Amino acid sequence: MDKFSFLNAAHSQLIEDLYQQYQKFPDSLEPSWKAFFQGFDFALENYGEDIPENQTVSAPQKVTQFANQQLATGQISNDIQKEFHVLNLIEGYRQRGHLFTKTNPVRDRRHYEPTLAIENFGLTKEDLNKKFNSATEIGMSGAATLAEIISRLENIYCASIGTEYMHINNVEEKLYIRKWLQVNENKAKLTAAEKVEILGKLNQGVAFENYLHTKFVGQKRFSLEGNESLIPALDQLITRSSQLGVDEVVLGMAHRGRLNVLTNIFGKSYKEIFSEFEGKEFTEDIFSGDVKYHLGASKKITTENGEQVCINLTPNPSHLETVAALVEGICRAKVDNKYKDYKKVLPIVIHGDGAIAGQGIVYEVAQMMTLDGYKTGGTVHIVVNNQVSFTTNYLDARSSIYCTDIAKVTESPVMHVNADDVEAVVHAIRFAADFRATFGKDVYIDLLGYRKYGHNEGDEPRFTQPNLYKLISKHPNPREIYKEVLIKEGIVSDEKMKEMEAKFKTLLDADFDAAKEIEKNTMDVFMADDWKDYPSYAKGEMLKSVNTGFKVNDLKDLAIKMSTLPKDKKFISKITRLYEARLKAIDSNSLDWALGEWLAYATLLTEGNNVRISGEDVERGTFSHRHAVVKTEDTEEEYVPLRHVSESRFDIYNSHLSEYGVLGFDYGYAMASPNTLTVWEAQFGDFTNGAQIIVDQYLVAAEEKWKIQNGLVMLLPHGSEGQGAEHSSARLERFLTLCANENMTVANATTPANYFHLLRRQMKWNFRKPLVVMTPKSLLRHPKVVSPLEDFANGHFQPILDDPTAIPEKVEKLVLCSGKIYYELLAKKEELSCDTIALVRIEQLYPLAMDKIEEIFAKYSSKKSLIWVQEEPENMGAWSYILRNLRNTDIQVIAPVPSGSPAPGSHKMFEKNQNAIINKVFDRDDAPAKRPVTA
Repeated sequence: MDKFSFLNAAHSQLIEDLYQQYQKFPDSLEPSWKAFFQGFDFALENYGEDIPENQTVSAPQKVTQFANQQLATGQISNDIQKEFHVLNLIEGYRQRGHLFTKTNPVRDRRHYEPTLAIENFGLTKEDLNKKFNSATEIGMSGAATLAEIISRLENIYCASIGTEYMHINNVEEKLYIRKWLQVNENKAKLTAAEKVEILGKLNQGVAFENYLHTKFVGQKRFSLEGNESLIPALDQLITRSSQLGVDEVVLGMAHRGRLNVLTNIFGKSYKEIFSEFEGKEFTEDIFSGDVKYHLGASKKITTENGEQVCINLTPNPSHLETVAALVEGICRAKVDNKYKDYKKVLPIVIHGDGAIAGQGIVYEVAQMMTLDGYKTGGTVHIVVNNQVSFTTNYLDARSSIYCTDIAKVTESPVMHVNADDVEAVVHAIRFAADFRATFGKDVYIDLLGYRKYGHNEGDEPRFTQPNLYKLISKHPNPREIYKEVLIKEGIVSDEKMKEMEAKFKTLLDADFDAAKEIEKNTMDVFMADDWKDYPSYAKGEMLKSVNTGFKVNDLKDLAIKMSTLPKDKKFISKITRLYEARLKAIDSNSLDWALGEWLAYATLLTEGNNVRISGEDVERGTFSHRHAVVKTEDTEEEYVPLRHVSESRFDIYNSHLSEYGVLGFDYGYAMASPNTLTVWEAQFGDFTNGAQIIVDQYLVAAEEKWKIQNGLVMLLPHGSEGQGAEHSSARLERFLTLCANENMTVANATTPANYFHLLRRQMKWNFRKPLVVMTPKSLLRHPKVVSPLEDFANGHFQPILDDPTAIPEKVEKLVLCSGKIYYELLAKKEELSCDTIALVRIEQLYPLAMDKIEEIFAKYSSKKSLIWVQEEPENMGAWSYILRNLRNTDIQVIAPVPSGSPAPGSHKMFEKNQNAIINKVFDRDDAPAKRPVTA
């Protein structure tokens, strides 16, 4: 160790304080300190030029510089040197005390070197009875013996709580934590009533698990046993936070302990849980439902202190950390739409030790902590640490010392707590609530317990951890441990405990019997208050026409307003020209894709809806088409035109480089804000690959599993442009495979006006469904991809666009297609003046407007062939889906040959493929046309 490393800003305060005391009352100091400061004054008076000169440094600060000089040259008394060694020891406890705690309830901790032995700090046993002024550094009232100092340090840093906070660079935060820990030697100060209350919650947690174990033998429940102190922890966190101003809590957790949390925190009746164990059907057939340990809940509760709090447990799949992103999105939506204050909403995320260390989304979500578009005012993270992941030992589950080392990325404090010491758990939880309320940052609580059984109750853990489970089998549960503590303290009696346990068992027995009377299980709507104006979806509604028009004069006024830059701000010339071009386009009544999109947002804003857009580079747009945020040339001041068209909120945020985390966040945001058009845009459509779990587990399935509506819009740039495999396909085929029971809309609009109506329809429906749009790249600037204002003003979204030039009697070949390929086919049709082929666009792929398709077929009854054309390989794109839905027709396909890759890497091969498709449609053998690399 560097023996002078302790002379930092924190310890220099002690020297400065002592020097100020010396200046006022010299004789109040110990002789060694008095002599040291006399030497400093003498040096300052006679050799001032040797002391670093700095006009901004005060005399008390100069004394620290002097101390460093004296130490470096060895010109300092032994007593003073010892004082500094004690300071170094204090620093050692702060830095590394967490490595030497009593935080593991069932086995000894690993051994770390160097230890905190006093010999490692230049001190000896002879110093134990000497008094040191350094005691004031740890909150003691005055000088104390080294033995007393060590005792206090052991209690603060090495007992049932190990605290990591020295990685934090913010001095104010660090000082706050230090002072918080020093109060009552980092131990909970609880009244007798509070202790009984904690015991009661612990009893509920333990007795509930024991009851399930005896009544539903071998059934999966993902027991909390070994970490039951989570129940009083959550209870105390909600209570403490409500006192600090929190009005709503959003909790996300995986399956471990979820049933216990549902009953003992969220108040779900025991009989409902017991009924779900019987595996009964749900009352509504349309819902397939989910396993009992994935379900969510929302409830208003009154805490022990009388505060009312809304609490929400977010539904989650088996993908352990996925729900964390949704929790953050839900909380941000509630802040934006309801509370306008981050202190009012508390996100809590409960992790497993293996998941928090191993899942990449943890990092993606952690990085949101201070980002403007994603921050939530700090999250309390609680790790239910079993010391084993399914069958994997913790040494095989991570390279870091702790599973919570992600906290160091955001300079968040961590408390590692022995889950058997419930009072320490409560104390740590109160710290988390206080720190989060004060600084608006994440806090991590590592609840170190164990898992009494295997990963599930039918699993045998002795296969893989025989020694650990020998220890666990003999270990008393936290209730028994705390019961003995309170009996010794005279707070409860053995008789009182037996009465408490018997009373609770009687309640469980009554609910167990009542559960048998339930014929079918019910499912409540998650966050029902937020969705009270949106009835459950009735089948067929998605295919009904919705008026999405807007007055043409108002449209033009909006278009001009949002395309006019303020004259008092100077922008780069390219931006000025771009906005001038938009004004010219409006004047010539020829609006492109960007203007169509902007008008959808602007009109919705004027109608009282909010709009949120998020994703990588969305402010400008990947293809430099949107420019929703422009910056002044000199100061980079941001100007957002769409914030000046109405009082409604328009937010657009460039996200960090994350798909999984950000899509999850935005899905959560939409889950809590049905009045906001919430849009996530991928930089390229195939980037959604990285967020497939959100698509599979939430976007397409949440309504069937959990009765949840969601109106999230996904914009996925899609189309073969000669850019290779990774920037060509949004994997349309995957989304179409996932379509069922009218669970979402999948569209590939080809005109700005139809896109405008599609976006507006999202907010005009009295229900919410996800919308997945294959958005264009090269078409953003295609001369034919424009619409007049009249097309925006009149009508509605058209799921099928017929060929406007076709004469039905002449049509021999009816071509169905979707997206960009239409314009390439159209160019060839016009080149050849072909009137025997009709090009019909399927703008909405799901749900298919079969009645409109039947009308098209009837119109072109003279056709000799029916063709589906796509530019994606035959095994991708929409072909399989189209064939499945039109299986009773003689439809054939024209597409590139099946491939494992969505598009070729060679531009020449791309041209060859596109040319082959078009030639085959028109029965030609023309040479490939030169196509520039676009998008």
